Amino acid sequence: MIKLINKNIAHIKRNQNKECEEPHLLEDHLNATAKLAAQFASEFNNGDWAELVGYLHDIGKYHPDWQKYIRKETGYYDEDAHIEGYAGRPNHSAAGAVYLFEKFKNSPMAKAIAYIIGGHHSGLPDWNPQLSQRIFEDGKLILDDLKKVKDVEEARQFLEKPIPRSVPTIFTNNNLDQEQFHLWIRMLFSCLVDADFLDTEKYMEEKERGSYVSLEELKIKFDEFMNQKKPDNELNKKRNDILNQCREKAKADPGFFSLTVPTGGGKTLSSMAFALEHSLKHKKKRIIYAIPYTSIIEQSANVFKSIFGDDQVVEHHSNLDPEKENYKNRLASENWDAPIIVTTNVQLFESLLGNKTSICRKLHNIVNSVIILDEAQMIPTQYLKPILSVLKGLVNYFGVTVLLMSATQPALTGKIGSEPNIIDGLENVKEIIDDPDDLSKNFKRVEFILQEEINQPSSWEEIAEKLQEYNQVLCIVNKRDDCRELYKLMPEGTIHLSGYMCGEERSEVIAYIKAKLENKEPIRVISTQLVEAGVDIDFPVVYRALTGLDSIAQAAGRCNRENKIKEGGKVYVFVPPNPSPQGFLRKCEDAGKFILRNYSDKDFTPSLYSEYFRYLYSNLNSFDEADFYSHLVRDSNNFEFQFREFAEKFNIIDDKKQMSIIVRYKNSVSLIDQLKSAEASKELLRKLQRYIVTVPIYTFNKIREANYIENINGYWVQSDENLYNPGLGLMVGKSDWTYGDGVI
Repeated sequence: MIKLINKNIAHIKRNQNKECEEPHLLEDHLNATAKLAAQFASEFNNGDWAELVGYLHDIGKYHPDWQKYIRKETGYYDEDAHIEGYAGRPNHSAAGAVYLFEKFKNSPMAKAIAYIIGGHHSGLPDWNPQLSQRIFEDGKLILDDLKKVKDVEEARQFLEKPIPRSVPTIFTNNNLDQEQFHLWIRMLFSCLVDADFLDTEKYMEEKERGSYVSLEELKIKFDEFMNQKKPDNELNKKRNDILNQCREKAKADPGFFSLTVPTGGGKTLSSMAFALEHSLKHKKKRIIYAIPYTSIIEQSANVFKSIFGDDQVVEHHSNLDPEKENYKNRLASENWDAPIIVTTNVQLFESLLGNKTSICRKLHNIVNSVIILDEAQMIPTQYLKPILSVLKGLVNYFGVTVLLMSATQPALTGKIGSEPNIIDGLENVKEIIDDPDDLSKNFKRVEFILQEEINQPSSWEEIAEKLQEYNQVLCIVNKRDDCRELYKLMPEGTIHLSGYMCGEERSEVIAYIKAKLENKEPIRVISTQLVEAGVDIDFPVVYRALTGLDSIAQAAGRCNRENKIKEGGKVYVFVPPNPSPQGFLRKCEDAGKFILRNYSDKDFTPSLYSEYFRYLYSNLNSFDEADFYSHLVRDSNNFEFQFREFAEKFNIIDDKKQMSIIVRYKNSVSLIDQLKSAEASKELLRKLQRYIVTVPIYTFNKIREANYIENINGYWVQSDENLYNPGLGLMVGKSDWTYGDGVI
């Protein structure tokens, strides 16, 4: 056993024999963290601020009582010894924050940095009026304890670091943008926690992160791939024209762009061409591709991996964020250091507006990037105000270009909504396509056939009977339980596809569907709307339950996608037995009815979608359910923010009301065994993401109470073999249990 004498220690690890190894010295940790944080923040010209917080973030570990704690019982070390709120030792994070109030004389900048240092383990906190004397609500280290830190000779070199000279990025504009003060704090916070985690990880794991190639090299691979795709038919010629427009418009100055391309127009590859060209022209660092649904993320990720290589693309979901953060799973959190990130809207926006260290860690790597928002109409309207605000902040202050991409582009410019609920939309959005309406008409491949009486529901039995008239047909319904109900009325061989199935099984099912279609074999599919956004399947006939106009158009994108049926595919819109659930989905359905009733021109063009979205937005009750202004803007002049409270209210798709379950399906069994035998690594979590099913919290609680799942190292895992049924997925529908009505 090693002797821990006369050295101030940051961390200690144990070897396989449970013996403590050489310690991670505190002086080395502070210097390395400061250097790395400064490197990160130099991307937005505030490296000196990040360097200061790096030097001071763990200064409280010089407290004699903390050093006694880490030496407890002659070398005993608890892996969670640096997690705040742990009983029996001083709160080391608070010391640097308290010191800054002395150094900056209680100025607003002292507050700004105090959030970062004081929250670097427990997350960005809410402002506490007593902050200068007692850091944060659960703080224990007060001014008397800071004096004990000052008495340690080795600590003085860090306490005497100079005050930063650079002007904070958000102050470089003469018209100070108070909405973005919080974003600057978040960016510095990200620089610190990622630097802290990386240096700790380097010591604990004794390994370096993987290396990535440059975007220049990735563009060469992309061009080689695209050169193999020949414009050998009329459809591919149109796609090639879209590709060329994307490459040409990529030369424009950074900012907001829109790409309005009909489904089947090749927008996935064209948008990547834009992002690569734009990145090289304007020295952007990475490309972040955000998708609304976890259910389809693997398809886009696989396209990019096939072009660039598996090791150059990070596929990052949000569904495996643990309920409670600890040392190991925080180190395993993603920091988005790869050149291409494929992620979800939930992960992107909750990282930008959340407060946990594990999700904020990646933010500094968004600086000087290109963000592609696929299916932009899916940006959650209940949080449209804070989301548009933070996107503006990224573009205006942190060198980000944002591309809004959709066949059904939402109306996000100018004033949005109606009195008294109006917000400011985006400005100076550059459309890449010269004439989106004309392009839409040129891509017309289907005929829409609407039910004559739009207020008269059809029964599931009637729909099932009609579907059986076709050998190849896709029917898309609004809810997961509707999907199960209709599926049970269909003949044997019909395919069920919904979010009750894990990503691995969905991918297998979609591949099976594609093979059947390609071979012209009979195939009938009952699905939720997870197939609408980006799933590359091509049916001659599609049935769609009445819903919002954008979803109907997306459903049509699964019909005659490759234009093989010259007379056009058929898209039947029917009224289901039950309306959409109350709330946003019901309002989308009502807006769809309004447009279909009142517009004689039934050509589904970008102009018609704009009318639909304007009408929909005018009937919404709120674009800011988390109260962005009160929590993060109103008191920003004094740098008084409610980070934690806002984060708790900002829950895209009611994320806090949902829970993720790792299911037992094929290869996941061995992965679950690994999770049992070892702490969750980043690599293991990436693999497990393909075996997740997300359910409402009330459904989750009933499953847990029935002991059908178990908690393994902070992650909920299927324990009862009957809980997951291949072909149907998690058995939690109305017909399986007596509760729940999932949507996707």
